[in-house]
Amino acid sequence: MSRMHGSKMHGSKEMWLGAMQTDGPALRATAVTTGLSVAVPSRPEWTVADLLHHLGATYRWVHAHVVRGVTAQPDRPLSAFLEEAPASDILAWWDEQFAMIMSTLDVLDPDMPAWNWAPQAKRAGFWHRRLAHETAVTRWDGQMATGLAEPIEAKLAADGVSEALDTFLPAGRRFGPAVAAGLVALHATDVEHTWHVRLRGEGVALLDTETIFDDDDLRTRAMATGTSSDLMLALHGRVDVDVLDVTGDVALIEAVRVS
Repeated sequence: MSRMHGSKMHGSKEMWLGAMQTDGPALRATAVTTGLSVAVPSRPEWTVADLLHHLGATYRWVHAHVVRGVTAQPDRPLSAFLEEAPASDILAWWDEQFAMIMSTLDVLDPDMPAWNWAPQAKRAGFWHRRLAHETAVTRWDGQMATGLAEPIEAKLAADGVSEALDTFLPAGRRFGPAVAAGLVALHATDVEHTWHVRLRGEGVALLDTETIFDDDDLRTRAMATGTSSDLMLALHGRVDVDVLDVTGDVALIEAVRVS
């Protein structure tokens, strides 16, 4: 069973929507500049058009369930939306989905009841946060098709690191090996913040600095240092951990990757 402590959000509705208002149009501009059929290096076998379809379908899915005001799981899963055939005019379709989700999230109270897939409060704010990070990473993916991607904004990326640790890991959405045991420290140089994560096989605990729960040896077994953007992208499998300054057992850093 996962146990998470010290999970503080680093963002707000205004920050998340502001990020989407920047990253969404940036993704679209890249699609126009590079062309829809260009391959995306960070997403093997995907094209820029695939990125637009995936993100737009995700927007449609969230819009369909987040406004219900209930915490029950939606009838239609995300996969049902992703399996729909891409629109013939993918740019016009994406524009519609982006405008719709931005309008929805703008008027949505973050404290309103809403289902989510993580073991945490069932509130709409989950989706402001989640879609901001989904949009930012997809924007980065799209720009990688040009060979050069702008880093994710530092404060947003720091919140993205927190989301990976306080949301993805306790939800069991862990890409790395589940047998690792030890203490991991992730240090973001640009925001001067450090996250401590204890791994006990399948168990995960996000720790406040100096927090001690028992008599286990809490000496850091691995530390990864880098910008908040590189840390977030590494956790989401977009860059290799070797872009970070790693000391200790690299396998422990790999074990906290979430995609």
